[in-house]
Amino acid sequence: MAGRPIGYMERTRRYYEAQGFDKPYAWAHFDDVPFAPLAKPVAESTLALVTTMALHDRDESEPRYVASGSASEPPKRLYGEDLAWDRTATHLEDRESYFPIDALHTLLRGGRIGALAERFHCVPTEYSQRRTRDADAPEILTRCREDGADIALLVPL
Repeated sequence: MAGRPIGYMERTRRYYEAQGFDKPYAWAHFDDVPFAPLAKPVAESTLALVTTMALHDRDESEPRYVASGSASEPPKRLYGEDLAWDRTATHLEDRESYFPIDALHTLLRGGRIGALAERFHCVPTEYSQRRTRDADAPEILTRCREDGADIALLVPL
C-alpha cells in the first residue's frame, strides 16, 4: 500500500536482502533475559544513565569504545553523527531526547529517584551482537557496579 511507513525491522530485512547477504539479518534474542526485579523502590535507588551517544566526535574509521563522564557536570552535547539514524525524522540538537540528564536531576530533587550515579556511561552502537554481549555490556555493568548503581536507564540514539 503506497504511503504507509515501513517498520524498522521490515526495512532492515529488505536492506540486508538487497545487499545480497547469504542469510537474513538475525535480531538479538536471549533465552534468559538479563533483567531482574527491583531490589528496592526507585525512590531509594541509585540510577545510572547509559546512552549510545559518544563523548567525543569521531569518524567512521575510529574504534568505538565505552566511555564515562560526570553526571553532575555533563557535557553540553554528545556525538552520534557517525551512527546510522533517521536524519529526516530527528536531529541531535535536543540533548534531552537521547541524554535526559536534566529530567533526571529534576526527578532527583523531587525525591522520585534516590540518587544519580556519579558517572553516566556511553556505550558504542556496534553491529556486532557478540561484541555487545561479550565486551561492551560487561564493561558497562562493571562501571555501574563501581558507581553503586542499583538501576540503569538505557537511552538509545
